[in-house]
Amino acid sequence: MAELKLPELAEGVNEAVVSFWHFKEGDVIKEGDEIVEMATDKAAFNVPCKISGILRKILVQEGDTVKVGQALAIIE
Repeated sequence: MAELKLPELAEGVNEAVVSFWHFKEGDVIKEGDEIVEMATDKAAFNVPCKISGILRKILVQEGDTVKVGQALAIIE
């Protein structure tokens, strides 16, 4: 199992808000799939998955604020 984490953002930006999950728990995900949309006060962006697998657990919900490096989901 692996954690999908919020990657480093622009300089001085340490957190983002979960806008929309493109997948739900149990879905098969391929490496490179954009799994979740995040937003900062300056931009919206998608976080790609770095591995293929099954989305086992979503750890943060839409509307939650997440810090850089925080786990977003578990991929198995």
